[in-house]
Amino acid sequence: MAVRIRLTRLGRKKKPFYRIIVADSECKRDGKFLDIVGTYDPLQKPAAVKIDNDKLQDWLGKGAVPTTTVKSLIKNNVVSE
Repeated sequence: MAVRIRLTRLGRKKKPFYRIIVADSECKRDGKFLDIVGTYDPLQKPAAVKIDNDKLQDWLGKGAVPTTTVKSLIKNNVVSE
C-alpha cells in the first residue's frame, strides 16, 4: 500500500476549497482517506494554506510521499512562516 499526501476537493462549482489529506494511492480523489493534514483555499488573496506540521512530519516519517502540488504548498508555507 503506497501512501500519498495529496489534495481532495471540496466546495461548490467555481468555488474550490481543498483538504490536504493522507490516502492510499489507489483511492479516488474524493474517496476514503487516512488523515487530514491541512487545508488550502486558493480563492483568498494570498492563497491560504494551513498545515498541521506535527501530523505532516509524522506521516513523512512513516513513508508517505507528497504529490508535486502538495510539495510546492509545503515549501511555500514553510517559507512564509
